[in-house]
Amino acid sequence: MTRACSLLSGLSSQGLAGKQTWRKAGLAALGITGMALAGCADQSPSAGGGVSKPVASHKIGVLLPLSGPNAGLGHELLAGAQLAVGTTASADPTGLQLDVHDTAAAGEASGAATAAVSAGDGLLLGPLTSGDTAVAAPAAQSAGIPVLAFTSDISQARSGVWIMGITPEDQVQRLVEQARQDGRRKFAALLPNTPLGHALGNGLQSACHDQGLPEPTIVYHSGTAASISQSLRDISDYDTRLQAAKGNSGEPTPYTPDAATADADAAKTADKLPSNLAAALGTDSNSAVPTDAPKADTPKLEAPPFDALLLGDTGLNLRNVIVALNETQISLPSVRIMGPGLWAAFATKLGAIKGAWYAAPDPTTRQAFVTHFMAVNHHMPKPLADLSYDAANVAKTVAQSGVSGYPASALTRSDGFSGVNGPFTLLPDGRVRRALGVFEVIGGGSPAKMQSAPAKASAISG
Repeated sequence: MTRACSLLSGLSSQGLAGKQTWRKAGLAALGITGMALAGCADQSPSAGGGVSKPVASHKIGVLLPLSGPNAGLGHELLAGAQLAVGTTASADPTGLQLDVHDTAAAGEASGAATAAVSAGDGLLLGPLTSGDTAVAAPAAQSAGIPVLAFTSDISQARSGVWIMGITPEDQVQRLVEQARQDGRRKFAALLPNTPLGHALGNGLQSACHDQGLPEPTIVYHSGTAASISQSLRDISDYDTRLQAAKGNSGEPTPYTPDAATADADAAKTADKLPSNLAAALGTDSNSAVPTDAPKADTPKLEAPPFDALLLGDTGLNLRNVIVALNETQISLPSVRIMGPGLWAAFATKLGAIKGAWYAAPDPTTRQAFVTHFMAVNHHMPKPLADLSYDAANVAKTVAQSGVSGYPASALTRSDGFSGVNGPFTLLPDGRVRRALGVFEVIGGGSPAKMQSAPAKASAISG
C-alpha cells in the first residue's frame, strides 16, 4: 500500500530511542507528541469511501512497534492493553482476544493493518504515531474496521478513526469553557509558530465559535525575543495604551508589578530545576522577576482589548513571553493567562505568572491504574500506557454490551467510557472529549491547585 505521508516525528526513532524515550512519552500524553507528528496533508481515502459492512468480530488488532528502537515503548503500550483486557481472554464469553502486529516489522504500519484486517479483527488499537495512522487507516476503513489510534494529532481524526491522545484542542475547549464561566468573553492568543502553537490556535477558534464568543485574536511569533515582544505589543494595543496614559492630566500612576510579574519565592526551588530551564524561567538568580520587567516609574496602562490570553510556550520562550507580559502590563485581574497542559510538569516554577490556568487530567484519578499496573508488571506505567488501557477498555466495554462487533453507535454512546484519567467520549468525527480539570498556578514553589474539577466531557463540535 502506498504511504500517505513520510514525515518523521518526536515519536520517531530519533525522538524515542534511548534514554530520552520515557521523558518524551510523558509529554505525549498531554498532546505535544501528536503535534510533532503533524506537518503533511492527509492523503488517505475519505471516511466512508469503499467501506464494507462493519466486522462482527470481537477480536482486537493491536498495532505497535514491538521491534526496533521504539520496541520498549511498544511493549509498554501492549502491557496497558493487556491489563484492560485481562490475561484470560480465551475464557471470556465475548470472545475478546488480542491479535498483536508489529508496525516496525516488514511492511511497517500499512502491512500490520492489512494483516489485522485479513485476520478478521473487528477493531484496531493503534498505531502509535500520526504518520503510521495515516498509512494504516485506509485498510481498516475500507474493511469497515474502527481504529483507536494513540496519536494526539487531531488532523488524523475522522469518521471511524479516533484520536486517543489528550489533544491541545481538548485542553483549550476546557479552558475557554471555564474562562467563560468566569466572565471572560474577549480571547486572544500569543503562540509559537509550531504545530503545537497552531493546534492551540485552531482549538481557540473552535472553542470560541462553539461557545458563542467573539472571534479571538491570534498571533504567531517566530520564537525570538523581539518577535514575542512585538507580537504582544501589537495585539495588546500597547502604543495606544501608553500614549493614552502619558496624555492623562496630572501625574501618571506608576505601574506596580502584580500577578503577571515573578513570585520571588519560586527562586527557592531553582536548585531543583535543570540549569537551562531555571534560566529560562528566571529562577536561577536571587529573584524570579525577569530583569527587564517594567521600571517602577512606567505609567499604569489601561486594560488591553482582551480579557483572556492563551499562551503556548515553554522553556526560554516562556521566559521571554513573561518579560513581554510585564512590559505590556498584561496581568490579573484584567487578563486571565492560560496555557497548555505541558505546564503541569513545572507548575511549581511558574510563580511569574501566578494565577495562570492550564487544563489537564486530575492526577489522583490515575492512582488506581498505577497500583494495578505495578502489581502485574512490577514497574511504574509510562504515561502512554494510559491510552492503550483506555482503548482496550473501550473494546472490552462494547464487547460486553452484547452488540455484534464494534458499530459506531456503540463506540459513540452518550455515556462514554471510563478512563485511566477520567471519563471520555468518542465523537462521531473521530475526536475524543475527555474530562479535564482546570489548574491554577499559585506560586511560591507550590503545586498548582485544581481550580475546577473535571466535568463530564461534552460533545461540543469544533
